[in-house]
Amino acid sequence: MIIEVTSGALATLHREAARAAPEECCGLLLGSGARIETVDATANVAADRRVRFEIDPLALLAAHKAARNGGPQVLGYYHSHPKGHPVPSATDCEHSTGDSRVWAIIADGEVAFWRDSANGFALLDFRVRD
Repeated sequence: MIIEVTSGALATLHREAARAAPEECCGLLLGSGARIETVDATANVAADRRVRFEIDPLALLAAHKAARNGGPQVLGYYHSHPKGHPVPSATDCEHSTGDSRVWAIIADGEVAFWRDSANGFALLDFRVRD
């Protein structure tokens, strides 16, 4: 499966990772179908933000509520690896839920998109569209 990402969303992912370094940034990927249209930066409420991320649960609930009321759908999540690669870490794999949502991981100036499935993470191809 190929997902589409707007150039604005991709730029925001890079900007948020740079802003948060040396801590991990995190947030929500919003859109419809297989198209990520916007990125919603959220607070990282993890105890140790240098090596973990935890999306603010109130922001997540608000995004799901907005989606139920006609807003963009929550397609997935994103976070950065300030000292790593854009691949799921052991910690990411431990926290995988298999909910088929998309995870974007920003590291080394790159963004990689992954599908969180019952069998682990699968790398997704993507194309930038406006």
